[in-house]
Amino acid sequence: MSLLVRPSVALHAAWMEAHKEWGDGLRGDGFGLVEADDVRSLEGFRVFVDRLLAKEASNCDDGCTFRWIVEDGEVLGGIALRHEPTQGAEALGHVGDGLRPSARGRGLAADALREMLYLAKARNMDRVVLACFVDNVPSVKTIERCGGVLNRIVTTDRGEVGRYTIRLS
Repeated sequence: MSLLVRPSVALHAAWMEAHKEWGDGLRGDGFGLVEADDVRSLEGFRVFVDRLLAKEASNCDDGCTFRWIVEDGEVLGGIALRHEPTQGAEALGHVGDGLRPSARGRGLAADALREMLYLAKARNMDRVVLACFVDNVPSVKTIERCGGVLNRIVTTDRGEVGRYTIRLS
């Protein structure tokens, strides 16, 4: 059974295995990884985790709750909830997630999204906006399975993006 857990330095080795499976680059939107992060060293990973935890406590525009999807000590993915009101949430959606390739197709993203919807409701959010590329069929199905309603499709330089809303009231 998978669990959503707060980012933790104790999961460094397991997190690195997930990162290695994705390959180099900023993969897995739910991890909050930015180019400046040095996650290979334990000290750099500690700085990364501290930054993520500080964002959860923040009431600023960049406030965000990060959770890692963990099963039997293995990091399978990550999911993030951008807090309201934020400019990023309106542009990118409130939720970003990513599963390592070997963990896909098991319903983990839908389970994680449902849990994040509880956290959003606890933050007194009345809706969650989600965005995904329209050709990303697994993500579209996950969003719709969790109650997402397509509002519009936006054309970007990277492709067409569906904008969905999940009402929490």
